[in-house]
Amino acid sequence: MIAPTLDAQLDSLRRSPAADADFALARQYAPLIRFDAREPFLPSVVGYTVLRKDAPSVSFPREIQLADNIAFAIEYAIWWDWDIQHLYELEHVWVYVDGAGDIAAAEASWHGRYHQMRDEAGRPPLEDDRLALYSEPGKHAFAPSPAWLLQRKAKTLASCGVRAGAMGLHVTPLFDGIIHDEGPLNNRLVHTYMERQQFEPSYSFSLAFDLRRAVFVPWRQLFEWIPARVSAWLAQLAATIPPGQRRVLRIAHRGASAYAAENSLAAIRVAAELGADFVEIDIRMTADDVPVVIHDGSLKRTHGINGDVSDLTMGELRQLTANASGIVSFDEAVKICRELGLGLYLDIKRLTSGGARSMFASLDAHHFMKGTIFGAFRPDYLADIKAARPDAKTAILFGAVDIDAVKLAQSINADYVHPCWENRAEQPHRLLTPAWIEAVRKANLGIVCWHEERPSEIAALKALGVDAICSDKPELLVEI
Repeated sequence: MIAPTLDAQLDSLRRSPAADADFALARQYAPLIRFDAREPFLPSVVGYTVLRKDAPSVSFPREIQLADNIAFAIEYAIWWDWDIQHLYELEHVWVYVDGAGDIAAAEASWHGRYHQMRDEAGRPPLEDDRLALYSEPGKHAFAPSPAWLLQRKAKTLASCGVRAGAMGLHVTPLFDGIIHDEGPLNNRLVHTYMERQQFEPSYSFSLAFDLRRAVFVPWRQLFEWIPARVSAWLAQLAATIPPGQRRVLRIAHRGASAYAAENSLAAIRVAAELGADFVEIDIRMTADDVPVVIHDGSLKRTHGINGDVSDLTMGELRQLTANASGIVSFDEAVKICRELGLGLYLDIKRLTSGGARSMFASLDAHHFMKGTIFGAFRPDYLADIKAARPDAKTAILFGAVDIDAVKLAQSINADYVHPCWENRAEQPHRLLTPAWIEAVRKANLGIVCWHEERPSEIAALKALGVDAICSDKPELLVEI
């Protein structure tokens, strides 16, 4: 049910008078959009801008250039409250109109980029002289025909199914520093709500939507309206989803280490098969500052080899472990997690400045910084990571029961607290008192717990509304 506040927000835009002379043009050339028959989300607001000369887009990272035969272009910034994977969606269409008033060209957004919208004859796809586009199920990227969307079918099915809501509140660069509600708890609320909306697309694009049904306002008015809209949705989710019903992140401890060698590629693959959201892996540095995935400083327990990781180069490690179970580099772990749709939760055992730069370079190369949480028992490691990369998410691990977790986290600007109390109490959830949880939540911090394989304890932790639980058996974390 939509809260009265949300209805009132939309009505306020609907009742606002047409603010400029371009309103009629924007409505006249508004596209027709074909959605999947099972699409749960339709656009509600359009922010328009009419351009009569070359200029930067006001809402998308691009330049808009008008050819000699173009009289004007209309930029449509199209708003949805929801993408199947995250809260709020803004897609774009550009319509180019020639001197005769005909649509001469069109472009539309496509997963952070944009493309020409052309039919098989190389012309804009039109229906009754209006631009006609197809929208990707759940994700809403635009295409001139279903063929583009069918090429991404496997990814789209995962997004609309097991990955529904996984991106939480996704703050794009356009709203960086403007939308301030991003945080562990809000991400859990969004994940919970959106997981309940998952659906299997039919790929029958029979749901025709005339964009004129949406509310039209100048772009600046929409831009100013959006932050309050996001906050109102988050307030509704917080009021209607109690802590015990919030989606908990499933973190496979050292991969699914109950079923495969810890910190191995096989353990990561099994974790994905068993429904994990993240894999926890341990990070150490070689003698030549290459980050590798291993828990112990010594190779003895895991590989049966005498020697310490920090004393050996990556080449030497490869040679020594060639006949054992092998050793995984951090870059290899990033690649496979990206491929499998898993997030990375790092337990950094040893960090060097060169190793940190290598980790950042790998994450940036694979566009995976947002899919990674840096954890450590060493506050100095996390402080250095935040100083180098303020966009990094960090979790401070600690074993002491009486420590002030909030002050510890705030001292290094961490995003999560991770009490490691599994060996200090028979029922570690009892140490998470209401007062402790309230203090953590007031500080906008997330809560991670590990590693737990007892169903009764897992249920108790979930009832408290923690954000994430680690387990050697990640299937135990999946809701039945």
